[in-house]
Formats: sequence, C-alpha cells, structure tokens
Amino acid sequence: MSIGAPVPRREDDRVLRGATRFIDDIEPVRTGHVAVVRSPHARALITGVSVPEHADGLIAVITAADLRGRVRAFPLTEPAGAVLADEPHPVLAGDEVRYAGQPVALVIAGSRAQAEDAAELVEVDYEPQDAVVAPRESERELMAWTRRTGDVEAAFARATHVARGRYALPRLAAVPMEARGCVAAYDRARDELTVWGSFQDPHRPLEQLAHILDRDPASIHVIVPDVGGAFGSKGVIAPEVAAVAAAAMLIDRPLKWTEDRLENLVGSYQGRGIEGDLELALDGEGRMLALRARLWADLGGYLLTTTAIPPHTAATLICGVYDIPVAEVRMTGMQTHKVPTGPYRGAGRPDAAYMIEALVEQAARELGADAVQLRRRNLVRSFPYPTATGLQYDSGDYARCLDLALEMAGERPAQDGAGPIIGRGVGMYVERAGGAWESATIALGPGGRFTVATSASAHGQGHETTFAQIAADRLCVPAGLIGIEHGDSRGPAGVGTFGSRSTAQAGSAVALAAEELIAAARPRAARHLGVPAGDVALGNNGFRGPGPDPVSWAELAGGDGEPLRGQARFASANVFSSGAYVAEVAIEPDTGATAVTRLIAVDDAGTLINPLLVHGQVIGGAVQALGECLTEEVVFDEDGQNRSGSLLDYSLLTAAEVPPILTGEVVTPSPLNPLGAKGAGEGGAVGALPAVANAVADALGGRHLDPPYTADRVWRALQAGRSGAGLRGDDPRDGGGSGDGRAS
Repeated sequence: MSIGAPVPRREDDRVLRGATRFIDDIEPVRTGHVAVVRSPHARALITGVSVPEHADGLIAVITAADLRGRVRAFPLTEPAGAVLADEPHPVLAGDEVRYAGQPVALVIAGSRAQAEDAAELVEVDYEPQDAVVAPRESERELMAWTRRTGDVEAAFARATHVARGRYALPRLAAVPMEARGCVAAYDRARDELTVWGSFQDPHRPLEQLAHILDRDPASIHVIVPDVGGAFGSKGVIAPEVAAVAAAAMLIDRPLKWTEDRLENLVGSYQGRGIEGDLELALDGEGRMLALRARLWADLGGYLLTTTAIPPHTAATLICGVYDIPVAEVRMTGMQTHKVPTGPYRGAGRPDAAYMIEALVEQAARELGADAVQLRRRNLVRSFPYPTATGLQYDSGDYARCLDLALEMAGERPAQDGAGPIIGRGVGMYVERAGGAWESATIALGPGGRFTVATSASAHGQGHETTFAQIAADRLCVPAGLIGIEHGDSRGPAGVGTFGSRSTAQAGSAVALAAEELIAAARPRAARHLGVPAGDVALGNNGFRGPGPDPVSWAELAGGDGEPLRGQARFASANVFSSGAYVAEVAIEPDTGATAVTRLIAVDDAGTLINPLLVHGQVIGGAVQALGECLTEEVVFDEDGQNRSGSLLDYSLLTAAEVPPILTGEVVTPSPLNPLGAKGAGEGGAVGALPAVANAVADALGGRHLDPPYTADRVWRALQAGRSGAGLRGDDPRDGGGSGDGRAS
C-alpha cells in the first residue's frame, strides 16, 4: 500500500530537467507586453494623467478612465462575525492612491523593454497628502470582529494573578522564487477570455475575474501552469492581472505581464503586521481562568478579497492549545497608507501562537513557576473541544507533542561564562486547516493506467505524489500507474490550494472518487469472472472471485462498455493540526548577533500520507519562520515609503544561517475525513516563531523582545538591561524584567 510510504516527489524530475512551463514560457502570437505605472506616493489625489501618443513599439496606454464601466472593484470575503468597510481595492487608481506602488496605468508595447521605456513618458499629476503608517494612529476601521464568551469581569475579579503583555509582528514579504504574472487572450468570436496565471489555483482567480469583469464564469478559462512558489501571496489575483485581462479584451490582443523583483516587493500584498495587548487571568494553582485580547491589524490602504482572513484567524486562535473557558477578543483592522495585507504562510496562525505563548512565558516568570508545567496544567485534553472564540478542535494530543519535543531536545546546553549567552524556548500551536470542499475524478485508461483530475493545484507542495499515493492505496495498484491533472478551471470544481487543506479536502475527494471507480468496476469484473458481483473482491492490481484467476484493471479497461470513471466531492468542517517546538539561541553579548543553534519540531498533522513530504513542509515552514525571527521585516518610513524594496534591504536567510532542525511526529487522526488527515504546510511557520521568541527572552533574562532579532535590536535590549531597565550586571541572565515596553 502507498499511504505512509516516504515516496520521493515525482515532480522533481520534471523540474530538474527543465521540462517545466512557467508563465514566462507562454507567449501567444501578437502578444503585447505590459509595464505598470505605479504611484510614487503613499497617499495622494490624482488630478490628471497625460499619456504619450508616440513611442517605440507603443501599442496602447490604459488608465482607470479607459476601464470605467468595464471593471468593478475587488470582491470581498467577510469572515464569520466580522464587519468590513466598503473599501475594496480598485483595478487601477482613479482619483486617488493609497500606497506607494499602487498601479495607475498599463503601458503596452511590442516588448517589455519598449513598454518600460514608454512608461517613463506617462505623466501623472499628484497632490500628495499626509500618510498614516501606524495602525493604532489610524482613524479608519476597515474590519471589526469581537467575541465574548462567559463572564469575563467575574473571571478576572477572582483571579489571584493577571499577566499582561504587549506584542507586535512586523509586515513580511512572501518573496516567491517566481514573481507574479499572467497572460490574457480574448477570442472575440467565441466571447471567451483565457488567462494563464502564476496563481495558487484556478478557481478563486476565476471567481475574482468574473466579478471584476462582470462576466459569466463560463466565458472565462483560467489555466495555472507550473508555479514557482506562492506562500499565500498568489491566492488573490493582483490588480495588475485584472487590468491586463480587461485591457486584452479592450484592445483585442493577447497581453503579457510579468513583474520584476522590485515590483513584487512593493506591489504584492504583504503578511503579518499585527499588534496586540493581552491579559491572562490565573488562579492560585496556575489555572487559566480567562483571556482578554485587544488586537490591531495593519490592513493597508484597501481591502483585497482575503485581506480580512488572517486577522480573523489570529483572533479565533488566540487561546492556542489551552483550556481557557472565558475570553473576550476584539480585533480591529485599521487602514494605513501601505500596500494591503493578505495571507502569508500561516496567515494569522503564527500571530496567535506568538502572542499567547509569549504571554504564558510571561505568566510563568511572574508566578515563579516552571513554564512547561504551567503549560501542561492548562492543555486541552478532551476532544472535540469547543473554544471560547467559536472554533471546535477535532482531535489532538498536545501533551504528547510537548513531551516528545522536550525528550528530543534533551538537556539544556551549558552556559559558558566567556561565550555567547544561551537561551532555550518552547512554543506550542494549534492551527486551523481543511474546511469547505474539493472534488476529483478518476478514469481508467488503456493498459490499466489511471488519470486523476483534482480541483487542488500545486505550487511546490508535492500534490502529484501525494494524490497518486492516495489513489494507488485505494485501487491496490502501483503509484506509477496514476497520472495527475490539475490547474485548469474547466477540470473538477473546487475552492483552492491554501490553508494546509489540500490533503484533507482534495485528498479525501481523490479517495472517495477511487471508491466510486471501484464500485463502477465491480459489476464488469463480475461479468469477466462469471460470478455474482457480491462474490467479487478488490485485490492486487484488479479483482478476484472464488476461482483462482483474477481479472486485472488492464483487462477491464479493454472492454467494449462505457469507460470506467469515478467522481466525488468532499466537504467537511475545519480540522486542527498542532505541535510543540523547542528552540535554542546563542547571543554574542558584545554585538547582539543572534543565531538559532538548534530547532526541534514536533507536529501532529493527523495521518501522514507521505512522511518525506511532510518533513519537507515542516522544514520549509520552519526556515521561513526563522527568517521572520532573525532578519525579515518590511520597513516603511513616516511618509509611507517602503524602505525594504529590494533584496539588498529585505534580508532573507541563506543556508548558512539555517540550524539543525530535528523533526518528530505525533499522529492523532482527524475524525472528519476518510484519510484522518489534517494539514502540514504551515506548522513549521507557526511553531518555530514562538519557540525562538521565548528562547531570546530566556537569553535576555526574561526580557521579551519582538522580532526580528537583528544584532542592533538585540544589542540595544542588552544595553537597556545593563542600565537597569530590566537586567542587572554584565551578565544578561542576571535578574529579570518586563521587557522594553512591549510586555509587562
């Protein structure tokens, strides 16, 4: 059987041989190339746009005026219980701009170079306005969500201790290897628009384009070729994509847009950007009685389709792995004059884990308690578990995750008085995955080979390998006989690839489609064997009856009847993965240079279809979290200008900075799908962040510090401690304190 086998990714052969097909490999005849004119201001009124009449290779210049009546603003997704402002992102800026880098016009020419040259001739008249860059200083709410469960005041009144903390995570850039891009072609005779895009899936872009262009979805064909990474940043189409699609219809010519890295860093939606004030009430035995959380999310100038999802996810997961019966959580998404935010690997899950885990550490320090024991005392242990924020955890064994992580970590490294300052931290998490629905079909072809068409679409996760294993397991055939098709809006319908949901939802649809195919094949097998269908059983590579001779799938495919096919749609509530991480850090006391020296990652993703791929997902997510911890931060100045607009300024980790990462698994199958699967794509990005943060706080003698832990930031924290603000003496491990104003 194939489920549970560590099968190498079948996709890698195609990638390594250069047999892939990315957006930049697609160019229909007569394609015009697009450059984008972007606002240099974070906030300004537009009083006029002058376009060149002639330039080398110039085909057209498209402004908001040209698209008036042809496009609508972006559709919005409103999370349950949330209230959103009517501030959708426009396709092109018309009367105003709200962030530096906002698209104002498209310039179309015979080549990309000609389009870029002509773009410099477009003159836009701006009246700059004062920009708002801090969410707490904004007066404009774009989102509000509040949840109150139980008598919060009474719970805090009977508490013997209240721990309080203030926390913040900066904005991050996803930085996929392949930046965003699309090709759009319009067939006027058939009234059909075809869009090839570097998207996470074809289904959400189809819905978004149908809304924006006000067209029947059946008249739009979305194709997703190979995609060089996304990490959440390609789930919502770019405004530029919508503009290119509209322009292709307007000028009746195929158009191509591929952004460069500078455009990606200033124009692509960003992740995180959240602040929170938390209060945790505990009784005399260290039991958690209640939680108050006041959260502010920096949403940028407009709402994109899923801008509200990550802050809502953070708010609903803020209780973490703990049995907190009473809670009051208020999330406010504020308008700032920056590029909008949206899902980035974890999409609210790391935010919640970071805040609650830092607060638990803070509570333990103030109580003089062991933080691990405080965690154990308050873990959720009975499932299904309804949270105070309205979720229902399906399964888990949080205590086992914690115990295994600590066992793998072993003894704490000894502190050498002359060497770096050593710190160790623990972080736990629970994450929402799955949910909604996906579909699949399986067809039996010549020679006993099968074709699986799935609604999920891969951009690096290994779906082709995973889904082949699931189908092979159900059909009792080698995985090499299973072919996988995906990435076409005219294939099986579905929701999309995001939120660690593909195996639980799309994989379950594949499993059920295989069962349908088996059911359809059984009567034909019975006729071949000359026995009643009830006497036929699935066997290795076919069916067998009471007699000695089986009938193979290849023989069944050669019949004269209708082709054998199975199809299924699978839907379920959310599933919840979890885990426990331990991080060790070393800080050079004279410079503040901080290194993560070891990371232990224990995750519970339910049934593991392919442990090798899960291991890769955990490592990849953890490395992204380490970047968030150590170097990554999108910095805006007081005028709203992005000062991290190149990879010289936005610093990514190299392999040299990645420490040894030990991985372990706990398996508590989900009862909500036939595979027992949960999600594995984001655990590393969620669990590593609080573990490293708590390790740094440990090294700083209990002084909390928000990431990234750059040498300058950590050195300043060390100096503040030595001056008496929270640490005493020359050894930062002497004494304690409440932080730098971010935790108290």
